[in-house]
Amino acid sequence: MENNRILIGQKFPEITVNTTHGKKVLPKDYEGKWLILFSHPADFTPVCTTEFVAFQKRYQEFKRLNAELLGLSIDQVFSHIKWTEWINDKLGVKIEYPIIADDRGEVADLLGMTMEGASNTIRAVFFIDPKGTIRAVIYYPPELGRNFDEILRALKALQVSDANGVAMPADWPNNKDLDLKDRVIVPPAATEDEKVARLEQAEKGEIECFDWWFCHKNLD
Repeated sequence: MENNRILIGQKFPEITVNTTHGKKVLPKDYEGKWLILFSHPADFTPVCTTEFVAFQKRYQEFKRLNAELLGLSIDQVFSHIKWTEWINDKLGVKIEYPIIADDRGEVADLLGMTMEGASNTIRAVFFIDPKGTIRAVIYYPPELGRNFDEILRALKALQVSDANGVAMPADWPNNKDLDLKDRVIVPPAATEDEKVARLEQAEKGEIECFDWWFCHKNLD
C-alpha cells in the first residue's frame, strides 16, 4: 500500500467517516474547534489500551482548550464498542470520545497512517485547527506509546503562537537549558529596519535579546 504524505499547512481532506458516535464529516463537523485525530494499531492491545485511558483522563483538559478527540484504527465499529466496554468494565474508565471504524483502511491510507509492510495503523497524531488546517503531525511506531503531556503541550503552544504571533523555545513552558522558562521567542527581524527596531525594544526593556535575531519576552 502506498502511503500519502500529509503536509503541515494543508487543509484536511473532506471525508465522511463511520464512528462509534455515528457518521461524521471531517473536518466540517469540528469547525470552530481544534481536532486531535489519532490512530492506534488495533483494539484489544495493551499499549493502545493505556493510550485510550490516558486520552480519556485528559479529555476535559482538551475540552478546556477548545479541542475534541477522535480515534481511528482499522477495526470494525463493533470491535471498538466491545473494547471500550471492556475498558469501562475492567479499568473503570468510560471512553467518551468517538472512534473511527476504518475497517477497509481507506482513511488510514488517505492520511498516511500505515507503516511499510504493515496492515494496521501506526500511532499518528494530527493537530487540526478550527479552520480545518493541519498544524502539526506526530508519528510513533507500534511499540512506543505516546507522551500525552507533549500532545497537550503542543496544542497549547500552537494556540499561544496563534494568539500572540510568537514562537516557543525548546521544552516550553519549562526551558531550562537557556533558563528561558515560559518566555516566548519574538519572530526574527526580516529587514534592516526590523533589526533596528528589535535593538531599540531591547534598550527600552520591552524584550531581551542574545542578539538582534534571537529575542525573547514574557507573554503580554
